[in-house]
Amino acid sequence: MVYRQLARTVLFRLGGGDPETAHERVLNGLGRLGAVPPAVDALAKVFGPRRERTVFGVRFPGAVGLGAGMDKRGVALRAWRGMGFGFVEVGTVTRHPQPGNPKPRLRRLVASEAIINRMGFNNHGADALAATLRELGPPGIPLGISIGKSKVTPVAEAVEDYRYSLRALHGFADYFAVNVSSPNTPGLRGLQDRAQLDELVGELRRETLALADALPPTPLLVKIAPDLTDHAVAEVLQVCADHGVAGLIATNTTLGRGGLDPADVRAGEDEAGGLSGRPLTERAREVVSFVTAETGGALPVIGVGGIMRTDDALRMFDAGASLVQLYSGFVYSGPPLVRAVNRAVDGR
Repeated sequence: MVYRQLARTVLFRLGGGDPETAHERVLNGLGRLGAVPPAVDALAKVFGPRRERTVFGVRFPGAVGLGAGMDKRGVALRAWRGMGFGFVEVGTVTRHPQPGNPKPRLRRLVASEAIINRMGFNNHGADALAATLRELGPPGIPLGISIGKSKVTPVAEAVEDYRYSLRALHGFADYFAVNVSSPNTPGLRGLQDRAQLDELVGELRRETLALADALPPTPLLVKIAPDLTDHAVAEVLQVCADHGVAGLIATNTTLGRGGLDPADVRAGEDEAGGLSGRPLTERAREVVSFVTAETGGALPVIGVGGIMRTDDALRMFDAGASLVQLYSGFVYSGPPLVRAVNRAVDGR
């Protein structure tokens, strides 16, 4: 309550209330915090997890991770452990540097505890991220790297675009997330279609095996949209099974506008982009439950989408998730939510 009533009020006013300006300022501040290891260690004792788990061959100190999109460039990489996270996913990163979509491109819908973004994979490119990760060193918790298609790259050349990023960042990632589900890059979601996904995942899987040499290959995960039908999700699962994909991330943001508070309906309809937060809670959990049922629990799932309270996370685990990620929930409730979920999960 203290965070939501006091700290959040201050943070939401940063940059004159512009969400993207506030986001960048907070990241820069966390970057400075990360440069002080004793401070990070002290915070991790307060907010962090206490029970480890191993999923798709990776040892996680905790089950709660930071979702992709929060720290695309790894600016605050060394600070996230202090916020209580057991793993962090950076990106989505693309082969080519790109500015993303025109601003403004980020909006909070506070009454709905939601966020609409149309960022468009704004990032400095895979080579720049590799340089940052090389300079910073390991973050002290497992690192996932989300890779996507550059806007300038035709869909027909998407495989090589993803493969370049995977090669550039191999050796830094504890797992790779193949993002084929953002609504903000033209043509990207079409890569979820079975034939295109089969080609993409098959080539990336072969790449991880070739790069691994004598070591276990870096786990490859696929991130899907909540807007897919059950039939389409089942086809994705078949592709994953055919190519030995290590896990699924469910879900990305939605193009739907259902579940908004009446105060936010007009703004939600007027704003293009992907919606995250409370309106996504039920659908994300439904997808995780469907995947668990279809695979008999054999395919690990990272559940993400609308985890705004401790109970949301626990219900996501009950649906079959092996791990969860926060994004909008962290924006609205901060480190206290991470701590609360960690304590609830560790106590099970």
